[in-house]
Amino acid sequence: MTTQQSSTTADIAQQVAAIWAEVLGPGSDRPGATFVELNGQSIAAVRIVAKVEEQLGITLDVGDLFEDPDLETLTRGILASAEG
Repeated sequence: MTTQQSSTTADIAQQVAAIWAEVLGPGSDRPGATFVELNGQSIAAVRIVAKVEEQLGITLDVGDLFEDPDLETLTRGILASAEG
C-alpha cells in the first residue's frame, strides 16, 4: 500500500471524509455511523475503494468496508496504510 508523499495526515483524513460523504450521501457524517448502517452496498464499496486509490494512491480491499467500519475507523486504517 502506497500513498503520495505530499499528503499529510490531516489532508488524508479530509479526503477520506469527502469520499465517504460523496459516495454515501446525506447523513453519512453522523458520528459512529457504519458503512452498513448508511446502506452501504457493494457498488458503494467499489466506488470508495476506487476513489481512495485514485485520490490518495492507497489500495484498499472492498471487503474492508464490509467489516462495517465507521468513517473514523476507516480513516485510521487508511492512515496506517499510508504510514507503513
